[in-house]
Amino acid sequence: MKGIVFNLLQDVVTQHHGEDVWDDLIDAAGVDGVYTSAGSYSDDEMAALVGAASDKLGLSQSEVLRWFGQQAMPLLAKHYPGFFEGHASARSFILSVNDIIHVEVRKLYVGAECPYFHFQEKADGSLSMDYRSTRRLCALGQGFVEGTGVHYGEAIDFQHAQCIDRGDAACVFHIRWPQLAVS
Repeated sequence: MKGIVFNLLQDVVTQHHGEDVWDDLIDAAGVDGVYTSAGSYSDDEMAALVGAASDKLGLSQSEVLRWFGQQAMPLLAKHYPGFFEGHASARSFILSVNDIIHVEVRKLYVGAECPYFHFQEKADGSLSMDYRSTRRLCALGQGFVEGTGVHYGEAIDFQHAQCIDRGDAACVFHIRWPQLAVS
């Protein structure tokens, strides 16, 4: 996993809980804790940090990942404003992830293994989104989608209809914008 994800986690934790909590997570996870944005690190290190955060914050690991994704979105917008340019809505931004954002991520961070999303656009403006990743971080994906809604000032109704962690073959998200719903 690329170091930028670890950097974002550190920033989110320290913003909301302070440097001491980040240091506690590093100790509890038994990891070095020094991450460069372009570096590559074991997925096990992220799992250890998420596990330590789960214990420290009294949240499930899925809740930690979802919270992290929600809180990381403003930091991503600040550090990578080009990813957000040309998008007037969360829907437009989300639909660009595979073809624009992940392409750019792979250019910036050679060897980055990005998840893949398959979208089905519905007549009512909603999306069905299949999440594909060997990392099984669907809760992080959910948090990123919800954080995108906040970034664009839009309410998002997010349903995690199927999940590999519940025994389904894939994760399937249903994303709806209530303000776009046809009455």
